[in-house]
Amino acid sequence: MRRFLAIFAFLFSISGLPALAADISDFLGTFTGTAKMSSDGTEADRDMSVTISDAKSGFTLSWTSIIHKSDGRVKENKYTITFTPSQRDGIFASAMKTNVFGKAVPLDPLKGDPYVWARVTSDTMTVFSLLIDEDGNYIVQEYHRTLAEGGLNLEYRRFRDGSALKAVNAFLAKS
Repeated sequence: MRRFLAIFAFLFSISGLPALAADISDFLGTFTGTAKMSSDGTEADRDMSVTISDAKSGFTLSWTSIIHKSDGRVKENKYTITFTPSQRDGIFASAMKTNVFGKAVPLDPLKGDPYVWARVTSDTMTVFSLLIDEDGNYIVQEYHRTLAEGGLNLEYRRFRDGSALKAVNAFLAKS
């Protein structure tokens, strides 16, 4: 029987099937770090913090990004989104507004709002944000947060109509 289980486990591991998703509880906590940004030939530090907490149904993700400009200015962006389980395993809908029936639902990208969703695959939580501009072009932002010893590896990517615009990589230590 042990041999059968070992063979089954080996075959499953090489079968190309997606790895089992980590549980949301694996991502809970507060994480902080700094990344070097390079844009237009200038370099700037970006301080980042992420807090992932339990919600009534799903989880809440809050993040802050503080950009230190070379001229001494500081720009701070803060976001908080609650995600609820969808009917598909490992995929979460954003609950950013309340509809007329009192149910939390995603925003409408055709009204200029971001459409946001999350997924958990293997040891990575990814948040996607889709924006449609006035001309009908799209911008997609991806935040990949991968579990790592002592925290999370963050990989941020932004694309406009399929072309890469920005990339940030950082390690966020668990507080």
